[in-house]
Order: sequence, then structure tokens, then C-alpha cells
Amino acid sequence: MSGRALRQEKEEEKEKEEADAGESAKLRRKEELGRRIKEQKVVVDELSNLKKNRKVYRQQPNSNIFFLVDRTETLSQCKNTLDELKKAHQEMENSEKTKIKK
Repeated sequence: MSGRALRQEKEEEKEKEEADAGESAKLRRKEELGRRIKEQKVVVDELSNLKKNRKVYRQQPNSNIFFLVDRTETLSQCKNTLDELKKAHQEMENSEKTKIKK
């Protein structure tokens, strides 16, 4: 094999590896998004089923400190977060379908 053909073959292998790495990263993002959607569904369900007089606390990010929060406001925020996650998941699904059709 000539040097030119060898270089071209190596470049093709590199491009294939990069494409595989990109697909792997997309799959990880999709799995992570699915996991976060499941978590958020549990949170919304738990908050929805609490008695009206129950107290709800929210943990500060990167801390062990909790603050008392309004249950209905927190439920609303969690529902909005769930909707955003579902929308992002749907957009990811639609982009995959579009790529397959091409």
C-alpha cells in the first residue's frame, strides 16, 4: 500500500472513531435525561400526594442546609421542570428521527 493510501485509510478510521464517540455521548445524554425525568416524576408524585398541612423543605445545592418552602409553589416548579425535561427529550427524539430519514 502506498503512503497516500495508508494516510487516507487512517483518516477514515479516525473519522469513524469520532462518529462512534459522538453517538456514544448522545446515548449517555439521552440516558441521563431519561433518569432525570423519572426522578422528577417521583418528586411531583410525592409532592402531589402530601397532605395540605405537611411541611416541605428544599436542600440548598452543594450543602446540607434545608429551608422551609411553600408546598404548592414547589410543586409548580417541579412540574415546570418536568415539562422542560420532557420537551428536551422529545426534541432529542425528533432530531434522531430526522437524521434517520435523511
